[in-house]
Amino acid sequence: MLTGKQKRFLRAKSHHLKPIFQVGKSGVTENLNKQLEDVLEKRELIKISILQNCLEDKYTVADEISVATNSEIVQIIGNNIVLYKESENHNQIVLPE
Repeated sequence: MLTGKQKRFLRAKSHHLKPIFQVGKSGVTENLNKQLEDVLEKRELIKISILQNCLEDKYTVADEISVATNSEIVQIIGNNIVLYKESENHNQIVLPE
């Protein structure tokens, strides 16, 4: 579980990121979750965009992805979700205490 200070730190780091995945009409699929896990292992912090044709609520999508990838939701702003998962092999981000 992330503390408030850690979430602030990660929000600041994610500000300049562009969304690298989009969730559309088909919603959250098993293939999407597999790709997200791979990218989270490499980058640790990613931004996902939810398209307007997505039938599910953005909070539901964020929860589904978070549970499937075992990651933390840093922020949901507009139609963007920011996720963080500490990497096992590619540690790049050092969180504040």
